[in-house]
Amino acid sequence: MLRGKISIPPTAKCPSCGAVHTRAALDASLYICPDCNHYLSMPSRARIALLADEGTFRELDRELVSVDPLRFADHKSYRVRLQDARRETGVREAVTAGFCRIGGNQTVLVVFDFAFLGGTMGSVVGEKIAHAFEEATQRRIPLVSVAASGGARVQEGMFSLMQMAKVAAAASVHDRQELAFISILTDPTFGGVTASFASLGDILIAEPGAQIGFVGPRVIEQTTGVAPPKDSHRADTLLNAGLIDLVIGRKDLKAVAAYLIAHLKRNKAMSVGGKDLPPTVKSRHMTAWQKVSLARHTGRPTAKYYIAHMASRFLELHGDRWSGDDPAIVGGIAELNGDTVIMIGQERGGTPEEKVASHDGKAYSEGYRKSLRLMRLASKFKIPVITLVDCPNAQSSYEAEHRGIAYSLARNLATMANLPTPIVSAIIGEGGSGGALALGVADCVLMLEHAIYSVISPEGAAAILYRDAGKAEAVSDVLKLTAQDLHSLGIIDTVVPESEGGAHLDPAATAETLKNHLLASLRPLCGLPMRQLLDNRYKKYRHIGQEGKYWRERVRSSFSDVFGLLAYAVSKMEKSNRKPRTIDGSPRHRTEKSRPSISAGPKRAERE
Repeated sequence: MLRGKISIPPTAKCPSCGAVHTRAALDASLYICPDCNHYLSMPSRARIALLADEGTFRELDRELVSVDPLRFADHKSYRVRLQDARRETGVREAVTAGFCRIGGNQTVLVVFDFAFLGGTMGSVVGEKIAHAFEEATQRRIPLVSVAASGGARVQEGMFSLMQMAKVAAAASVHDRQELAFISILTDPTFGGVTASFASLGDILIAEPGAQIGFVGPRVIEQTTGVAPPKDSHRADTLLNAGLIDLVIGRKDLKAVAAYLIAHLKRNKAMSVGGKDLPPTVKSRHMTAWQKVSLARHTGRPTAKYYIAHMASRFLELHGDRWSGDDPAIVGGIAELNGDTVIMIGQERGGTPEEKVASHDGKAYSEGYRKSLRLMRLASKFKIPVITLVDCPNAQSSYEAEHRGIAYSLARNLATMANLPTPIVSAIIGEGGSGGALALGVADCVLMLEHAIYSVISPEGAAAILYRDAGKAEAVSDVLKLTAQDLHSLGIIDTVVPESEGGAHLDPAATAETLKNHLLASLRPLCGLPMRQLLDNRYKKYRHIGQEGKYWRERVRSSFSDVFGLLAYAVSKMEKSNRKPRTIDGSPRHRTEKSRPSISAGPKRAERE
């Protein structure tokens, strides 16, 4: 902070309701208006006090101050504006950076102060941010930034614009070292700050009501003549558009940041434990169609239920960072038996309203892109992945085709096949078609006892084979879609027992059993060298269909076909070796003309 005369106003007016509050009152309320709950701009000193553990902040590059490289002036010179900003805010620049601890973990913290020339990014701001990333990279620690900026600092011209490249490059080096970067976006965050490092975080968090974007709504209206929608740049709009992970209230911001810092780091050997597992499930006397009915039961637990009852804590992350946030796929960072995992599940919804919102678990491309982003997050920090599969079939609407559903499914399959971290999948309900398999390529595949897993629904198969969907019950048996069938075929690895009568009758007990099986499956995988893990995964899928009872039967059938063809060929040869006979059965003597043409050709040539 600056020494000498500082002219910080003792009060501040809420821009929403007009109420005037003392600085002391605003400090106590975290700069949230006590009258209308509007989020006021927070000074950097208050923001540091909010996030950093008490007494741990040590400032970096405090001596750096901006100069006037272009000798810029409008109705005030740039030098005068800088002097006024320092006096009015008590800070030397729009950014303060330093070392601290957040939740006990060493971190580099970068905080903008919007009151300093609108938090604009000039050469010194860019230098301080880049150096902060370099220090974090050298010390191998995470970085947390809190942005509040109008964008580039016009008074520094192209020097200001080039800071975007500088800070983005520094953030990329930090990322390559597999270190966590958590970016917090506050009101407002625009321009070159949004379009550079602030959008490169592993996790993007926004405060409620924050305006975020590249070009602000006022500028859009003035330059195009068309006003954007009222909420076009607001945090909740961006969340629904899949562009940020979370909207978190200011009071909970430190707890969420501390949770992320603690979990987004390379996992040590997992301490996965769990209770002794029951013996392998033996087939109960149920028809395939009865299992289909249980898998589709309206009361059957969904992915959200299992996650909530298996994980001691789960922080759901949103969006594909592209175009949307599909509720048909949920995912985030979870604690399972004290260890960090990424959990991703296909969510069909428990209530009629939830089923409509999640399209009964049939995700669009946005959902699969979200799962892909979470898996890449797991890859960066070598966090094990658990997927819960419950999808009747892939989304088959025209809209899905238009959004590239086939490409999204293909990218998921390829990414999971090569993801450098353990993956365990569990089919918890109805697994259908490529929509299910896109979350089912794993080192170990579990399946609940009364779940089903099939290339197509029984109704779809009946419609294709018999042109009658009403024959679905008859077709369901030959599809071999039950857990027991698929285990014998080598498609899945383990059948997980359910409560007597189905998971819906005792969902809590089923969740506990599933959790123990997941932990037991993860334990051996987490100890494998990465190359062996990936080789084993490749071989697992490379050899499906070549092993097990099904393959042996096919081999027997193939050999039977081969021997049949050989016997037929021998029979034909024997017949051809017999002396030729006339129609009445008497021996026929071969004449000169009946000899093969290979000998007739040369003789004909000699005569000529």
